[in-house]
Amino acid sequence: MNRRFINKLFYGSSWTAVAVCCLVLIFLLLTITWNGIKSINIEFLFTASKNFGAGGGIFYQILGTILLIIFAAIISFPIALGMAIFRSEYLKNPLLKKLVEAFIYGLNGIPSIIFGIFGLIFFVNVLNTGISWFVGSIVLGIMIIPTITLSTYQSINSIPKIYRETAQALGFNRWQVITRVLLPQGIGGAITGLLLGIARAAGETAPIMFIATAFSGVDVPHSLFDPVTALPTHILALAQQATNKQALQNGWGASLVLLCIVMIFSISGLFTRIIFKTTTER
Repeated sequence: MNRRFINKLFYGSSWTAVAVCCLVLIFLLLTITWNGIKSINIEFLFTASKNFGAGGGIFYQILGTILLIIFAAIISFPIALGMAIFRSEYLKNPLLKKLVEAFIYGLNGIPSIIFGIFGLIFFVNVLNTGISWFVGSIVLGIMIIPTITLSTYQSINSIPKIYRETAQALGFNRWQVITRVLLPQGIGGAITGLLLGIARAAGETAPIMFIATAFSGVDVPHSLFDPVTALPTHILALAQQATNKQALQNGWGASLVLLCIVMIFSISGLFTRIIFKTTTER
């Protein structure tokens, strides 16, 4: 076959795949927005749910979701940052580098339900913590560590070697090079990875369904070992009441709010990367 024809075929196929993906995404966004916007009002956003979600609003579900992802970020960020620095600056053995890389990518590819089962077995059954929002944050934090680590590592690794060499020529030791050169230059990638990880964690149902959330009857947790109610599990509960029109409508509204939260963190990650890249280039 003619090489030019093959190139055009590949080019056309690639753009077709992109167009199909974009159309599917647009269709989903429009469907959720069209059905969910009917439920969005002040009362829906700032009142508690009633009748297992069929009535009332989603205030405590929003609060529980934010609580879970904030503490997941606090737990995961320093660990991921340390892993990225260790892999970039301290790990020199090629075999160990490959093993660590395989571990990080493997952890990133584990289905979220596995994290939920791990949390159920280890924390709830073995450590006897019970259903706890803090345990849910730990599991979500473990789940997003690879995303933050990879983003941070790529950011640090992209820093020109001349920066390290100049710092060493000025008498900086390794720790000073890391804290005064690499981290200021690479923090944009770390924050981007954190925001993308939070966006992923906010929409997860499986990791928290058995270990952190209750479907109804809870509001603000009073200790580390109290359950919360969150948007993903709330939507799941409402989906099981699909024959109830009001419950279904509330489900669409909760889905739209969750989508907005995920989009806010995802877009923030994109803009953070652009801002830090622009600042670094200057």
